[in-house]
Amino acid sequence: MTRWFAITGAATALALTASATAPTANAADAPAIEDVLATYADIAEAGYADALATAKALDAAIDTLIASPTEASLLAARAAWVAARVPYQQTEAFRFGNAIVDDWEGRVNAWPLDEGLIDYVSTSYGTESDANRLYTSNVIANAEIMVNGETVDASTIDAALLQDTLQEAEGVEANVATGYHAVEFLLWGQDLNGTDAGAGTRPATDFDTANCTGDNCDRRAEYLKAASTLLIADLEEMVAAWGEGGEARTGLSGEAGISTILTGMGSLSYGELAGERMKLGLLLHDPEEEHDCFSDNTHNSHYFDQIGIRNVYTGHYRRIDGSVVDGPSVADLVAAADEALAAELADKLDATVTAMAVMKARAESIEAYDQMIGEGNAEGNAVVQAAIDGLVDQTRSIERAVAALNLGAIEIEGSDSLDSPDAVFQ
Repeated sequence: MTRWFAITGAATALALTASATAPTANAADAPAIEDVLATYADIAEAGYADALATAKALDAAIDTLIASPTEASLLAARAAWVAARVPYQQTEAFRFGNAIVDDWEGRVNAWPLDEGLIDYVSTSYGTESDANRLYTSNVIANAEIMVNGETVDASTIDAALLQDTLQEAEGVEANVATGYHAVEFLLWGQDLNGTDAGAGTRPATDFDTANCTGDNCDRRAEYLKAASTLLIADLEEMVAAWGEGGEARTGLSGEAGISTILTGMGSLSYGELAGERMKLGLLLHDPEEEHDCFSDNTHNSHYFDQIGIRNVYTGHYRRIDGSVVDGPSVADLVAAADEALAAELADKLDATVTAMAVMKARAESIEAYDQMIGEGNAEGNAVVQAAIDGLVDQTRSIERAVAALNLGAIEIEGSDSLDSPDAVFQ
């Protein structure tokens, strides 16, 4: 649902980070490119380290839930999952230009998923899909399943089964067996409310072997723990990749590295976030197109994606412990080349943060994101559209920054939802 195209050049924000106000500079003040790349890599390493730390906290909460499955321990695990999304979403700006990240990302944040692969689902989900033979395979309920015509022993649910056998099984991207959204589904269950109020309502007794609901409580706990363990291992891999001597850090150099930064900013801003994650759902008025569809946490994920884009531009990241990682930035390079453009892009990034903050505040006080995109909800639709408009507008200034820095052509991900909306309905 996406396409690629070449760029040849032409409310108040929440108190999380400093604004994107660009520095005053001239060509003589331009920082060394290698210093800018070092800041970028330092922020990536810190962001993934924070994601790892919160994933470990989530894993501890999952251990408590499994050992003592009460509504209180389930709520605590859900809260830990929401907290874990805050630093991870801020790392998404490191995708696209960095192949090592983009190739890895599907293991931790792939969506949407056909949840019937994992566990029981409502009858409204249906029993089969022309696009996915494993649509309702329900590995939690079945110790044997058929994959590619072969019988798979699923009697033990572990990381190897999830990662090597189930993830994108039979080449179907919707067979998402690992990562944040698999954990999310197991903690919340399906959201069967459509565009009415409410998220998933899985009971804690789905994990209680003594008072089991939903059947197979022992295997459901096994799956949840395996997915959580695998998430930690995957994040450890990415922290190492951005550490001293790591493949992601050492793969950056010269102007190509700056192009990588701007490619990541532009692609997340335009094709991925404005297009596939937001405009598509708004066009279809479909709650199944929201990013965190089981938990109704989508407003937070979108907000922190935008914060991550701004972090990368300004070279400034506030860690979960309150400390700050900062240094020479792309903003400094752009200011040295074109001070007015640097200020323009900074202002647009701030404006989009504000639009996202309005959306976030609405979700936390009036109606959830899936309700905002519902058909006939003119006010909610307008709030989401304003954030989309901000993302599109800031991307145009990112394109101009590429030209100002004489970086040549870069590729920014596109989206039919933005570029050819009629195609969405065909």
